[in-house]
Amino acid sequence: MAIAVVFTPPSMSAEEYDEIIRKLKSAGAGNPKGRLHHFCYGSGEQLRVFDMWDSPESFEAFGKTLRPILSEVGLDPGAPAVSDIHNTIEG
Repeated sequence: MAIAVVFTPPSMSAEEYDEIIRKLKSAGAGNPKGRLHHFCYGSGEQLRVFDMWDSPESFEAFGKTLRPILSEVGLDPGAPAVSDIHNTIEG
């Protein structure tokens, strides 16, 4: 079952987000298996991330690469809110 994952760190800037994305790409995880959609939204130091994953297992597998990168950057993402996806409509 697909899941929604929302990260709302206390503070995340565009520079921090961009560095995380660069490091994920360098680690071969820029487009991880199972991630269906990725959005970063907000402004200033209050950026948030919304991902849609095909399963909790895919998200957990990605976390093995993501967590050390977040530590490297010094970002505490807090605990993500995870929910089952009921429906999606494109367009």
